[in-house]
Amino acid sequence: MSIHPLPPPKPATGVGRLPMGRWFLAVGVVSAVVFVLGATLIMKLVADVRERGLRPDVAVQLDRLNVALVVLLAVMAVVGVGLLFIVRYAVLKPIAQLTDQVRTVAAGDFDHQLSVARPAELAELSSHVDSMRARIVSAWRRAEEQTDELRRSNGELEQFAYVASHDLQEPLRKVASFTQMLEQRYGDRLDDRAKEYIRYAVDGAKRMQLLINDLLDFSRVGRVTGERVVTDTDAALTTAVDNLSAAIEDTGTVVTRDAMPKVVGNRGQLTQLFQNLIENAVKFRSDLPPQVHIGVKRAGRMWEFSCSDNGIGVDAKYADRIFLIFQRLHPRDVYPGTGIGLALCRKIVEYHGGQLWLDGGDGEAKEGEGKGATFRWTLPAAGDEDDD
Repeated sequence: MSIHPLPPPKPATGVGRLPMGRWFLAVGVVSAVVFVLGATLIMKLVADVRERGLRPDVAVQLDRLNVALVVLLAVMAVVGVGLLFIVRYAVLKPIAQLTDQVRTVAAGDFDHQLSVARPAELAELSSHVDSMRARIVSAWRRAEEQTDELRRSNGELEQFAYVASHDLQEPLRKVASFTQMLEQRYGDRLDDRAKEYIRYAVDGAKRMQLLINDLLDFSRVGRVTGERVVTDTDAALTTAVDNLSAAIEDTGTVVTRDAMPKVVGNRGQLTQLFQNLIENAVKFRSDLPPQVHIGVKRAGRMWEFSCSDNGIGVDAKYADRIFLIFQRLHPRDVYPGTGIGLALCRKIVEYHGGQLWLDGGDGEAKEGEGKGATFRWTLPAAGDEDDD
């Protein structure tokens, strides 16, 4: 198995730039030079002492000292050569062997096993590294299998989306239209209960169409939409307000905003995000004239947005539940909808690398008139903007 190679290693700094072998060689050369110079100096001193004339017994002792120095020099030379071989074959060569094996793995051949027989420390180290390599390979293969499974599942999801957007919509339209035609043609022959049943059927077909459309929107996020680029959120917000102009005008809603920044995102999805949040604020209004404010402030590399209203508010204990798909806090006949709106908003924000949450405030606000709710979310700032 071979995958993309790892990045090149970081270069060593300072005295660590020299290989270990050169350090051993340098230390050995310096030690040998010092020893030879010391021995030469001692022999020179002995020779000077001889020239001054010595008693026979002292001369014998000096001869013995010379022999001892020669023997010591020979022993040190043998020890030095032995140490050189030991370092070369017991340390440097196994390290070089392990380094070559690691380079092979780092180059992309993750099936290459790491094995060094000696010394014991390097053998243990190579065993641990090879065990880590094996675990990484196993996890990578499992991830590759999961990726294939996700790719297959996404393909099936795309087929379902096509069926839902075409094959399922048409029967629902026929059910609704023919049921309405049935009421128009035979309305004078139907009693009130039959007409009520017809209204239930038409309403159910329309709600099913709305649910399918919302599910399609939810499944398309991050899959079939455009790429994320530098986007003016002011333009996206303006489009969202224009799309809701009828509802805003009918309810007398006042929408205010801060100066909107540029972010890295998809304009279509950001428009949908603003539209869903403002639409929720209008839908869950209180008896007070609806007021919605879109705020923004800088938070490091992100922009933190907020959507505040003076509506009925949300109980803090439902702060997580409201973002789950199909989760509703109110009966359908009181507040219509499919229960996908906030789940779709969170998916859009997370696709952009941000987070969406309900501002808990002081934690005391309960659902009721005029309590209001504030949703906050983050989006990555465009690279051309200065950090605060």
